[in-house]
Amino acid sequence: MPRTIDPAPVTADDLRSAVRLAVTTLRDAPPSAWDRNAGSLEWDCWETVEHLSDDLFAYAAQLGPEIPALDGEVPFVWKSRRPGGPANAIHADRAAGPDGLLQVLEASGALLVAMVRTTAPTVRSYHGFGVSDPEGFAAMGVVETLVHTHDLAEGLGLAFRAPDDLCARVLARLFPDAPESTDRWGTLLWATGRTELPGRPRLTSWRWYGAPRPR
Repeated sequence: MPRTIDPAPVTADDLRSAVRLAVTTLRDAPPSAWDRNAGSLEWDCWETVEHLSDDLFAYAAQLGPEIPALDGEVPFVWKSRRPGGPANAIHADRAAGPDGLLQVLEASGALLVAMVRTTAPTVRSYHGFGVSDPEGFAAMGVVETLVHTHDLAEGLGLAFRAPDDLCARVLARLFPDAPESTDRWGTLLWATGRTELPGRPRLTSWRWYGAPRPR
């Protein structure tokens, strides 16, 4: 069914809210829980926050050059700290503890918020799922933040639910084929391979579509 209402854009404020919600949720984690696996991921909770921070940093970096590349990522060195761990440019100092880890997440999120606010909407930059614009990178950052906070909440034993209105905006921006009549948070989890929906099995592969909206 075609969309009858043009959805509101995803904004820097949306991303800022998502990161704040994640940090507020994760501050309630037991200090001893960070070595547990994050939901269905093969990474532990500490590594998953590093990965999320790295995603936000990398999206900000893609918007940084005066003429962003359309054919590849800014060539930072991404390395894993262990076999099977996430390959990141951003790693948190373990000596700083969970509070330091969450500062890394906040700082990385703030970098992307700032780049989305200050980059002209006509700018385009590379992403593996297609060249995108600042709104697209904001939406990607929101999805990464909400979905990985879900993973982390499962591993850390925390309650977490993302706001339906925010989920609706990122679904409209990045997942044009997602069903529209289902619960928005559940649909975002389904679209990113985390759960099933009534009549729709859990996805074993998924992607989003970051192409800019037609103007």
